[in-house]
Amino acid sequence: MLAKTSSCSLNGIDAFVVDVEADISLGLPVFQMVGLAEASVRESKERVRAAVNNSGYSFPMDRVVVNLAPADVQKGGSGLDLPVAVAILAASGLIPADATRPYLLSGELSLDGRIKPVRGVLPLALTARDKGFKGLLVPKENAEEAALVDGLDVLPVTCLSQVVDFFAGHASIVPCTRDAEGMQNAFFPGADKDLSDVQGQAHAKRALEIAAAGGHHLMMTGPPGSGKSMLARRLATILPVLSFDEILEVARIYSVVGGLETWKKASASRPFRAPHHTISDAGLVGGGARPMPGEISLAHHGVLFMDELPEFKKNVLEVLRQPLEDGRVTIARAGIKAVFPCQFMLVAAMNPCPCGYFSEPGNTCTCSRTQIQAYRAKISGPLVDRLDIQVAVPRVEFAELVSPKKAENSLLVRSRVEKARQLQAQRFAATAIFCNARMGSQDIRQCCGVDKGGRHLLAQAADALMLSARACHSILKVARTIADLDNASDIRTGHLAEAIQYRGFDRKTD
Repeated sequence: MLAKTSSCSLNGIDAFVVDVEADISLGLPVFQMVGLAEASVRESKERVRAAVNNSGYSFPMDRVVVNLAPADVQKGGSGLDLPVAVAILAASGLIPADATRPYLLSGELSLDGRIKPVRGVLPLALTARDKGFKGLLVPKENAEEAALVDGLDVLPVTCLSQVVDFFAGHASIVPCTRDAEGMQNAFFPGADKDLSDVQGQAHAKRALEIAAAGGHHLMMTGPPGSGKSMLARRLATILPVLSFDEILEVARIYSVVGGLETWKKASASRPFRAPHHTISDAGLVGGGARPMPGEISLAHHGVLFMDELPEFKKNVLEVLRQPLEDGRVTIARAGIKAVFPCQFMLVAAMNPCPCGYFSEPGNTCTCSRTQIQAYRAKISGPLVDRLDIQVAVPRVEFAELVSPKKAENSLLVRSRVEKARQLQAQRFAATAIFCNARMGSQDIRQCCGVDKGGRHLLAQAADALMLSARACHSILKVARTIADLDNASDIRTGHLAEAIQYRGFDRKTD
């Protein structure tokens, strides 16, 4: 007898439907699985056999063949355990053949028949909705995650016998519902960091606000202990709150890597990732035999903080170039290609020299000119070009450090950032652009016009600093953001002058 169930397998952060066909025929008792299955799927044969027997059913003592279609696409993951077991039991006659047709199934089976949680349930739920399935049967632990998707009955299950009773019509399962009002708070319980924690550094805070308002990449240079890391870790607290669509995009990535719960509990308002400088290029941008998202994708719609930037390997820094421009990264392997989104804000921090005290008043730098030049040369020109804002973070004076004056809190700064982002949303309403940093050449010509005085000022800066065309465009985009913060329709000379002085790294080291 032949029976079929439906499930999904992952390709990157996307899921595709897998038809699980089971056929039981007379012959020697053998269990075969075909359809280009990975080791984790092939091993499911023993889990399925034990789970069926220990759930009170008899595994067929005939020839059992399970086909995973499409047969020319590789399938992986333990989520196919449940649909394989249900297909076999349906082929045995315990479940009506048509009962499973409107549903997708996913879950890992333990040997006693319990259903364990799996990774990637959110992409699976999105695919189920898009393909017109009525509902989705998933492990109870994954039900809340799948319920993020509207228009789908999410049925939480705990054991194989519960699934069999449901499809046989002997029991019902209450669908999992989503608390729409509490969703924002569920994902973002609140930050334990605030911009007011940072004393002094008004210039760096201004740069941080401009970066947040326009989505610009930022590099901070300063001596040890000046507050670079402290500032970077508070950037997420002044970024606009994620929309629900953005929450889905981020949750989809974390669902695939199995870190959704960790992200929900540890995140402030947006993802903040701070990889160690020993990370590999595959760890940063993604990779593996079956491509998985890297740190830049885990920072999607959030912040990627790279502390001690020159300490990262050269090849690791260079692979950032294209993702910074495109907002996505494509990982190709033999027979597999995955595209991961990575629209993140890069915040880099570094010392001005190996010892950290070059041009710092009151401290003596012990580095030679050659050492300083070699240290800065670790950051290539093309990468620096892509960092719109480059700001110096000097040592904080003791008087500022102990000053009783309270600095602006994150909530106040965020309100200004959100107003600037609203202007940008109106400006780019007919496009896919959501912030000034994502403008292309044509958008810059349309939205970043300057008067004669502004053009003259930019020309002088380009000649003096030897700016590339990309650096000039970065200045115009930052100037546009500064104008948005001032609620100005045109870019004034003052806006342009402030944007130019945020190209500190382009100045030559004396």
